[in-house]
Amino acid sequence: MDRTDEQLLETIADLHGIPEGSFNIRKNGKLLARNSDSDIEIVSKKDKDGIDIIVEPNVKNKSVHIPVLLTVGDFKDTVYNDFYIGENADVTIIAGCGIHNDACSDAEHDGIHTFYLSKNAKVRYVEKHYASRNGTGKKVFDPITKIYLKENAQFILEATQLGGVTYTDRKTYATVGKRAQLTVKEKILTDNEERAITDFKIKLSGEGSRADVVSRSVARGRSMQKFQSDLIGKNECFGHVECDGIVLDNARIISTPKIDAVSPEASLIHEAAVGKIAGEQLLKLMSLGLSEQEAEDAIIRGFLN
Repeated sequence: MDRTDEQLLETIADLHGIPEGSFNIRKNGKLLARNSDSDIEIVSKKDKDGIDIIVEPNVKNKSVHIPVLLTVGDFKDTVYNDFYIGENADVTIIAGCGIHNDACSDAEHDGIHTFYLSKNAKVRYVEKHYASRNGTGKKVFDPITKIYLKENAQFILEATQLGGVTYTDRKTYATVGKRAQLTVKEKILTDNEERAITDFKIKLSGEGSRADVVSRSVARGRSMQKFQSDLIGKNECFGHVECDGIVLDNARIISTPKIDAVSPEASLIHEAAVGKIAGEQLLKLMSLGLSEQEAEDAIIRGFLN
């Protein structure tokens, strides 16, 4: 790996070199490094680009890293990754993609990830998207995440996009079984002419199922963000979707909720709030010696944390 690879890995996966345990590092459409162990096995697919990640039952306190790097233009990378999480397992999966594009042509990564969680399994899935450099080529991410939760399973999705991504269209689909729980924590920052679309469709199909989706976003420059959610309650269940946004400059944020209570026992809530930074917040920080830009940046950091 060169210095650019190391910087991207540090940004998207908090890695300083090759990690321990199970990992799969992909660069420009090819395998860069991989390791499996007896608890978490990583196997290449035979019919298309991608991998199967198999977590054995009862595995606890383990992590697997699967970052992707793109450092060339005129390149589109699509991978199909399937995750099979054994009964009673509890693992952290750290993904994410970094694009470093100096070219005038586009660089794009599309990750199609499908998670199958067995009974009582728990996954914390951390996905960061980041792009750098000043090439005129676009830096594009169009991820699709599919989640299937069996009885008492828990899935925590932490999705972060905080810099340089020209365009993203993120789709997340989930089916939540009996007493299973889905938690989503999304953070997005756009600037200039960037576009970001997030689309959630969640089916609460099992008795006692639960979903909690919180999206926090900041749009600057002339960027545009669109948040779409479709929450379907098909049983006795609880679902909560919250979208909070800050709009600056000439940016735009659109929030489109949809709630479908198929069962009379479903309890579904959607909250949305979009506004600007309060003037008194800026004045308070500026009175402490910060410039207006420094005060604005501090407020944004606090809001997205």
